Amino acid sequence: MVIQVKVPAVGESVSEAVVGRWFKESGDYVRVDEPVCEIESEKATMELNAEAAGRLTVTVPTGRTVPIGAVIAEIDTAAAPPAGVAAPPRAADAASPAPATAALPAPPAVAVGESSRTRFTPVARKLLADAGVSADRITAVPGARVTKRDVLEALTPARQQPAAPAADQRPVRRERMTTLRGTIARRLVAAKNETAMLTTINELDMSAVMDLRARHQEAFTAKHGVKLGFMSLFTWAVCRALAEMPVINAQVSGADIVYPEYCDIGISVSTPKGLVVPVIRDAHLLDVPRLEAAIQALAERARAGKLSVDEMSGGTFTITNGGVFGSLISTPIINYPQSAILGMHTIKDRPVAVDGQVVIRPMMYVSLSYDHRIIDGRESVTFVIRVKELLENSTVEWLHL
Repeated sequence: MVIQVKVPAVGESVSEAVVGRWFKESGDYVRVDEPVCEIESEKATMELNAEAAGRLTVTVPTGRTVPIGAVIAEIDTAAAPPAGVAAPPRAADAASPAPATAALPAPPAVAVGESSRTRFTPVARKLLADAGVSADRITAVPGARVTKRDVLEALTPARQQPAAPAADQRPVRRERMTTLRGTIARRLVAAKNETAMLTTINELDMSAVMDLRARHQEAFTAKHGVKLGFMSLFTWAVCRALAEMPVINAQVSGADIVYPEYCDIGISVSTPKGLVVPVIRDAHLLDVPRLEAAIQALAERARAGKLSVDEMSGGTFTITNGGVFGSLISTPIINYPQSAILGMHTIKDRPVAVDGQVVIRPMMYVSLSYDHRIIDGRESVTFVIRVKELLENSTVEWLHL
């Protein structure tokens, strides 16, 4: 029996996908639920597993764009598995043909075909000899006398002609941009081109947050089963601030402004395949422990490439943390069609004035990029100040210990 391997539906708005890399080749024996290839859509990359055991025949190569439901391979379930031996190794990729050697420049020459009756003056022959050019390669009218001037005029272009540069043979590596990477690129450009983006920046004293985390980490982990991170505390504070400043959570829709009465918070996660933004649904209804558990679960699924389309769809506001890579300050790009994104950055000890005294405190720059079409400077700054106040006054009650 032959079973067709088809491209599955990956979302309501997705009509086509790209066949990614094949884990198996034609002729390989596959087992039930064994991953055979990757399918890339504009929203996610997913693994396609074998529905049955048998010999695989690939019918669509890597990189081909196909409609949803298209047959890309077949599995012959009647084929017997290899007895006592592992599946044959993947065939090595065909070696790339050696680059053509750049042709050596031809000796300077101007023309061909001297007649036996053509006469050269002694000076002309000496010039040809010095240039290493045969007299046979100088064109002349039969019976004509070739002089020094004729030879110089003939040789000058050849001498002045620059040699063609040799092709750059240094090695390069070329990779096809994944569908996910291409989608990220298009959306970032759309955010720059279709919004009036502006960024406001403030600084946050992280003393209270770091003290809270250091003093209660052990108890928090013991009670809730997850470690306390900064992102859950920021998300909790952001949800409180969004409730007070709903326009930061809003979106432009034609001539209207849409105000969601909920907070679906996107958390930017860097993965080997690019930046993805899984969404925590109804984050405003969750306390810090449940936010922490949700964030960690989504981050693990993102890095393993296991996120579903639904887990990355929607979102009303996004938080990104460039500080994990050492970023001191940045102006993050809005996750369009959202209207704002909060950027967290690295924590640095800096001298600050407190009650008239200069003290050293762990400080973090936070930046809010926002769509100035619907969000004014007063509202953006008020929002950042509110997040700052909440975090600088965080208490153990947030942890539900």
